[in-house]
Amino acid sequence: MFTAIAIVIMAAFFLSTAIRILNEYERGVIFRLGRVILAKGPGLIILIPIVDKMVKVSLRLVAMDVDPQDVITRDNVSVKVNAVIYFRVIDPVKAIIEVENYNYAMSQLAQTTLRSVCGQAELDDLLSERDKINAELQEILDTHTDPWGIKVATVELKHIDLPSEMQRAMAKQAEAERERRAKVINSEGEYQAATKLAEAAAIIQAHPIALQLRYLQTVREMSAENNTTTIFPVPLDLFKPFFSAAKKAVEEEKA
Repeated sequence: MFTAIAIVIMAAFFLSTAIRILNEYERGVIFRLGRVILAKGPGLIILIPIVDKMVKVSLRLVAMDVDPQDVITRDNVSVKVNAVIYFRVIDPVKAIIEVENYNYAMSQLAQTTLRSVCGQAELDDLLSERDKINAELQEILDTHTDPWGIKVATVELKHIDLPSEMQRAMAKQAEAERERRAKVINSEGEYQAATKLAEAAAIIQAHPIALQLRYLQTVREMSAENNTTTIFPVPLDLFKPFFSAAKKAVEEEKA
């Protein structure tokens, strides 16, 4: 009876220490007497008690948030930048034996790389060329983590925190830019209007009767508005003889 109980206890101990079940997204790195045998999984895994040791590794995509970093850009502007990194383990054995804690190592590497890359860019590039900065960060991180058996899929800058003084300066710059565009558009409109008026004047000069017709059309438009006052424009050409006579008289007096 005692022997049977001992056998049952030993069998339960063997099953509890020897049998492991891994999910579809998990792999188990097996160490036998301190040496790596291979990575097993998913499903049922049988270990040798006391001799074998298994370390679980998840192969799912990990989203790691990089803490905000104080960065001084190339044009000497102090900003705070944070990012998010998407990576996954592709070689479980390397992820366990090549680095002590790949999550912590990835976090520290991401922080230093973020400060380095953003510090080499100007503020305008940091704000307007995020895709370029993201691609550069992804390439650098992927190169450094390849020996760890980790693949960096994407790096995205989440937020760039500017000082309040810089925000006010950028707002003034944007306002000045909008005013400049408005003036340019207004000038272009005046230029086009002047061009069309010059073309119309050339046509009227070739056909003087068109000026009289335009004059009558203007008078008609004014009378259609029920105005009590009607203005009759007089061409300045009618006063040219008087201007010439007055100018000649002034010159004779001076002589």
